Amino acid sequence: MSRLTAIASLSIVVASGCASKPTEIQPQYVSPLQYQSYDCDQVSGELGRISRKTTQLFGQLDKAASNDQAQMAIGLVLFWPTLFLLEGGDGPEAAEYARLKGEFDALEQAEIGRAHV
Repeated sequence: MSRLTAIASLSIVVASGCASKPTEIQPQYVSPLQYQSYDCDQVSGELGRISRKTTQLFGQLDKAASNDQAQMAIGLVLFWPTLFLLEGGDGPEAAEYARLKGEFDALEQAEIGRAHV
């Protein structure tokens, strides 16, 4: 029974202890209505700003996820109890990334809506 408990505990650590890949982070909903007063230049400028910040965060999040995967692999091979000490998980950068993805989507919707006016 103790072996089963260890395997179950390890499964929970593996599932919850690693940072998410940025490609797996879903956008947070942002209403396009907040951008309806923006002209084309403002929408374009915001899209550029968000795109730059999203690209920067993507790199940070991808590196963190890769590091977590490497630590997990080493921990599984060498000494699995150390896996309980891993921080892992998604931090504030992941939340900001999700928000920025949502803002980008909202800006695109606002831009499409402006084209139909």
